[in-house]
Amino acid sequence: MSLALPGPWTRPGLPGLLRRHWPLLPLAATVLFLLAPLPAGDATASGKVGPADAASLLLVLACAVQALRGRVRPLNPLGVLVLGTPAVGLAVATMTAGDPYAALPGFVRYLQVFVLVPAAVVLLVRDAGEFRLAAGCFVVLALVQGAVGVVQYATHTGASYQGEDVRAVGTFGPGDVMGMATVVAYGLIVATAAGLAPGLPRRLRRIAAGCALALVLPLVLSFSRGAWIATFGAAVLVMALAGIKRALKVVAALAAAGVVLVGGFGVGSEMVAERLTSITQVSSAPDQSVTDRYTMWAAAESMWRERPAVGVGLKGFPAHRDGHASLGLSSGSDTAGAGQAYLRQPLLSPHNMYLLILSEQGLIGLVALVGGWAALLVAGLRRLASGGGARDCGLIAIGLFVWQLTDFLYADIGGPSTVLTGVIIGLAAWWALPARGTAGPGSAAGAGPLRGTAAESAGVGGAGSRGRSPGVAARP
Repeated sequence: MSLALPGPWTRPGLPGLLRRHWPLLPLAATVLFLLAPLPAGDATASGKVGPADAASLLLVLACAVQALRGRVRPLNPLGVLVLGTPAVGLAVATMTAGDPYAALPGFVRYLQVFVLVPAAVVLLVRDAGEFRLAAGCFVVLALVQGAVGVVQYATHTGASYQGEDVRAVGTFGPGDVMGMATVVAYGLIVATAAGLAPGLPRRLRRIAAGCALALVLPLVLSFSRGAWIATFGAAVLVMALAGIKRALKVVAALAAAGVVLVGGFGVGSEMVAERLTSITQVSSAPDQSVTDRYTMWAAAESMWRERPAVGVGLKGFPAHRDGHASLGLSSGSDTAGAGQAYLRQPLLSPHNMYLLILSEQGLIGLVALVGGWAALLVAGLRRLASGGGARDCGLIAIGLFVWQLTDFLYADIGGPSTVLTGVIIGLAAWWALPARGTAGPGSAAGAGPLRGTAAESAGVGGAGSRGRSPGVAARP
């Protein structure tokens, strides 16, 4: 598949674009509203409802309106099962919690991230062109946040790290040190996949490759070991799926960029080396953060053993932590810098999404959520291997999804960037789950029939149509 501009007689104006693609505006806002800075000096702002969460609510409402009008992409039975089953597990974990009212906010948050937002993305994104628009928002977000992070490192205005205010955190602040690393990694994976996709124009691939190289620096300066590991794993998979020759070119370019940045200019060389070395010292000489992480992992496992079927209930980990954790757990983590005074934040989660689900939702919740993710991954890889559909969309969807699943080994949900997890699951599901009666997403008929819509009469989502998304025409 390739991109091609339609003729002048089919190119719609701005009002036509907005009328045709208005459901995508809340989706773009959900991603791009994370550019808004958090209030200075408020480390707790990362745990509150922000503009991106409000935009995700509009996204769900837009999906509901379109569904009532019969203008959404139909799902097959597997899609309904994968996207709907987690709601059952969440309801069980909430009702069986020791304090169901205290668990209710957790139910709403999980429902937003793992059910409603993914379903809205799957139903509203109609074709490969709209998928690319959504993915492009991740790159824009990453470039802006990454630029802010590099400036923070260069001017010593970032979060505190080893006694210096040099940690790149973007606009997320020291209360959410993983926020910038997460969104930069998302953008890097999208840009890498687009740069390797054989069906895209050469100029677009070169621009994407340049963006990927530019995003390496802020990712390094985030000093986030978990983000480094997840990005490396996802990037290697994307390169392998794209082809060995293309992968070797990317590896050579990244190696050259690393030598120039760290070796030539000495960008954070000592700190980066120390951080990389600490990855291999988790058992021999772990730092306090690693000790805390292992202690909380053990506490989560202990909670699960206490209630293996349903767990201790949503939002129950903090209340049960001290009763299951050893004395090796510290009282919290130190945060400072980036406009915030020194503050000690409590450790309220195990920093492992799978263990958090297991401890709070038990085996029922784990099977409902993780089982669905496994199904999406297998289905997505099979579709990509079959060679059908828009290959660039497949590489992006699989790359982002694998990054998220890998990062969940070292992190869990929390902070403003959490809402993007739902968008990524939705993009992965869009690729993996074909609409009813179609050859699959991104193929000539990949968007599925848009029943009863003006877009249908204009040919959107149909093979050989004139009414595809602006500036994009799919060719088999």
